[in-house]
Amino acid sequence: MTATTDLAEQFERAWTNPRNTAIDLPPVDVNQILRDHYEVDGDLRYTRTMLWDMEVRKASRPDLFLPNVVQPGSAEKWATADPDVFTRVSAQRLWLKPEEFGVVIEHVQLDQAKQSAYFIGVAEYDTPDGRHLVADTRQPLFHVEHWVEGAEDQPVNRWRIVHETDGPDQVLTDFFTDMGRTVRLRDFIEVHIRDVLGHKITPR
Repeated sequence: MTATTDLAEQFERAWTNPRNTAIDLPPVDVNQILRDHYEVDGDLRYTRTMLWDMEVRKASRPDLFLPNVVQPGSAEKWATADPDVFTRVSAQRLWLKPEEFGVVIEHVQLDQAKQSAYFIGVAEYDTPDGRHLVADTRQPLFHVEHWVEGAEDQPVNRWRIVHETDGPDQVLTDFFTDMGRTVRLRDFIEVHIRDVLGHKITPR
């Protein structure tokens, strides 16, 4: 496993490589979207602390927090001596062929101080129990940073993704640009509000 600080450095190197396809998705003001586009039972004021709690949980259990992306039963995680650094694997929908699933292997680092989570995609991984896992090659390797911004009572969900390509891929850029136009919360925030915080949440 790479040293903890190296995962953030790896992400930045990939992000600044002009050959790669890098997309910074628009900020999501969670409470504003809740007010404008949802009915929520009970008195809920979503906080920055809650948002970071969601990111930590999602990093370990993508199958629970990304139910529309990760194939049920496919997620596994291998810990290191540092509880904030681990490797995970899951079968995820391919970005441009969502009816198909492919193996995604990621080294993960949670930066508690910055409230940033880094996911570095890798081509293969030897598990502690002796298995050799290989990532799907039907789409480029990708790396993700999720992080939290804003005040405690006005949290903002942020994320950016970079794909290892031989040049900027306009099709991928258009796909994520369209994703960023949604007026709904990301699935993982809805799951956190409903299944962790216990509030019924209904899109208007």
